[in-house]
Amino acid sequence: MSDEEARVTRRVVLAAGAAVLAAADGVAAQEKGRVTGGGPARSYLPVETLGGATAPFRLVDGVKEFHLTAEEVSHEMAPGMVVKCWGYDGRTPGPTIEAVEGDRVRVLVTNKLGEHTTIHWHGLLVPNGMDGIGGVTQPQIAPGETWAYEFTLQQHGTFMYHPHADEVLQMALGMMGMFVVHPKRPREPKVDRDYAILLHEWAIHPGTFRPDPAVMVDFNTFTFNSKVFPAIPPLVARTGQRVRVRLGNLSMDDHPIHLHGAAFKVTGTDGGPVPASAQFPETTVLVPVGATRDIEWVAGAPGDWPFHCHKSHHAMGAMGHEVPNAVGADQQKAEKRLRKLIPGYMAMGERGMAEHQDHAGHMGGPKNTLPMMVGKGPFGNIEMGGMFTLVKVRDGITSFEDPGWYQHPAGTLAYRVP
Repeated sequence: MSDEEARVTRRVVLAAGAAVLAAADGVAAQEKGRVTGGGPARSYLPVETLGGATAPFRLVDGVKEFHLTAEEVSHEMAPGMVVKCWGYDGRTPGPTIEAVEGDRVRVLVTNKLGEHTTIHWHGLLVPNGMDGIGGVTQPQIAPGETWAYEFTLQQHGTFMYHPHADEVLQMALGMMGMFVVHPKRPREPKVDRDYAILLHEWAIHPGTFRPDPAVMVDFNTFTFNSKVFPAIPPLVARTGQRVRVRLGNLSMDDHPIHLHGAAFKVTGTDGGPVPASAQFPETTVLVPVGATRDIEWVAGAPGDWPFHCHKSHHAMGAMGHEVPNAVGADQQKAEKRLRKLIPGYMAMGERGMAEHQDHAGHMGGPKNTLPMMVGKGPFGNIEMGGMFTLVKVRDGITSFEDPGWYQHPAGTLAYRVP
């Protein structure tokens, strides 16, 4: 073993031992870190990873130390659908790492998978030897090993992390997460609500429990933070609050994310903040593959406002790609004959696809497979799924739990004309 290898080994062993202590005081250290940022006193608004988690850390001689464990994860995408994924710290996406520009961070990565891995800090400016490219900047992390990545944060913004070893399989199975770096000096205007959402898509064949990493085009499950509507929580804000949503995309498709009820501006990318002079109003932002986009707006109109991908198949669940088009076809004769072979068979799609959700509650499908349309609102079937949730804006609220359905003031509802 060379002297350099020995130094790295000693550092990893010492750091791994220190990480064990984080279980006892990680939460307290995290709260302390949110105030101090690991350096001179400064504060920031913590990011809420919608339906996810934030990585705890502890301060070790002024260094913020995080610990990520790569492992197989049993993940519930929605009630009734549990998928065997790979992720970090028992979840996919992995917990969001939060720190402050100028912080020195150390991330300990333990590999509990059956194959090697690495981790890459997507968009972050780090020394070449910390870039996490297996075979190029480091040997792969073998099963059972713990490796340390240590660097000083030189910029602020929204970034991501993911493997650069067998990444086609590992990312398809859910190994990814967000890395948020807050500015050393708070930016203006300040935001009141700060959300993080990682976009992903999966090929989970009906009746199966593992995503298929060999699929390149025909994905059938589309998620915000690895959740499918209606399991995706709402984004809640008080009227007049400034809201930021940090969107990251490590899937195989671009996603046009659309907001109802307000116009926003793109204020940042994984390349850095967008100058105010270059910002303009939008209601849809295209989030390219391998990119992040920060959007901000003032929640001005109370209500339950949809927030979703505008590729229509991406706002559905369990999309089938080889289903014949039955719109306008008279299926009565075929239905009678099929019922003799399949008792209870019901022809659908003749007048459109909306009737699918009506039957989803009492017609069984393959195990571990969600219906294409799910979720009910105060006026009936919502007929959406996948990359879909709601921005719930309310006057005067102090709690940001789900406030329930919006109660429309008199004279503000569309109505049937006699």
